[in-house]
Amino acid sequence: MIDFELEPELKELRERVTRFVQEVAIPAEPRDVSSHGTPDELRAELQEEAKRWGVFGPQLSEELGGLGLDHRGTAVILEECGYSLLGPQALNCAAPDEGNMHMLDLIASPEQRERYLVPLAAGETRSCFSMTEPAPGAGSDPSMLLTTARRTGSGWSISGRKWFITGAEGAAFTICMALAEDAGATMFLVDAENPGFRIERILDATDRAFPGGHAEVSFEDCEVGEDAVLGRVGEGFRYAQVRLAPARLTHCERWLGAARRAHDFALDYVSGREAFGRPLGELGMVQEKLARSLIDIETSRLLIWRCAWALDRGESGKHESSVAKAYVAEAVNRVVDNAVQVCGATGVSGEGPLARLIDETRPFRIYDGPTETHLWSIARRQLRARAARRPEPAAGS
Repeated sequence: MIDFELEPELKELRERVTRFVQEVAIPAEPRDVSSHGTPDELRAELQEEAKRWGVFGPQLSEELGGLGLDHRGTAVILEECGYSLLGPQALNCAAPDEGNMHMLDLIASPEQRERYLVPLAAGETRSCFSMTEPAPGAGSDPSMLLTTARRTGSGWSISGRKWFITGAEGAAFTICMALAEDAGATMFLVDAENPGFRIERILDATDRAFPGGHAEVSFEDCEVGEDAVLGRVGEGFRYAQVRLAPARLTHCERWLGAARRAHDFALDYVSGREAFGRPLGELGMVQEKLARSLIDIETSRLLIWRCAWALDRGESGKHESSVAKAYVAEAVNRVVDNAVQVCGATGVSGEGPLARLIDETRPFRIYDGPTETHLWSIARRQLRARAARRPEPAAGS
């Protein structure tokens, strides 16, 4: 049974995060002016404040200095901190670090935990995840992976190109997916100062909320030791699934908070702006947009909590996270677009948060799998399940 009642401790934490966002994160937004992500010095300052407020690392275990919340509790807090684009950076629960921390916590060796996870969890370093490749390499279809890793006398040599690698500039390390010689997809931990790893360029992307932006990177005879293998050789795609469902879900949680910010701004605007002799909020077409936006927000939250419930029960959450991602990505964009539309010129100007939010939320329909890929996957699962339940035709029929 899913319990919709939040524990008193979680309610208090949510209220504290709300105050933190209003009093610390939102006032700092005018300083977030970099074209390639939140400046590291601003991020560090906000994280220190988050620690002082007792809201840092909601998804991290207490052992790692976090709050030790389960998936449902994390969903509540990440939605709240997502109300400001700086909230997830401040709480150290932003992509790609959040997904990498989750995977390292489950898979990394004791030595790898100490070297990579502990400083990442403390906010002392950043990381990136090198999976996506330029065409004809891996994108929505990971089986098209072209980056290779061949065995050497002392470990491995990685060669290939990756692109749209979020947070690469300034990251201390990357987790690289490559085809290991005679073994298949494998994850490797590669230090940023490795001479075989190079950032080729920073892409000019629509969004700019991620520190380090999005980069094209190359691995050219990038030599790493055996201790760089994350988990087991040949198990990379399986480990990617460990990262994928929770990471999809936290994307949904954070962007749902952003959608609420847009909706609240629109509510305030249409309550005070008059047209045709009355407040905009009294016009039927405006009311319809507001109503549909609230329905999208409420439905998105329920799908997120449904997936969180499955993950907390120890289920893979693959199907639930795909459904949530497909719906929430589209819903968030509808909510923000509705807010922009009813606010008119204010919506597309710097007179409020909406112009920035529409730039930031539009790529969410692509990140962690485009909506179309998820719809295709959801339909295939339905058809397979239906075929499995269909009785075999009787003999002679």
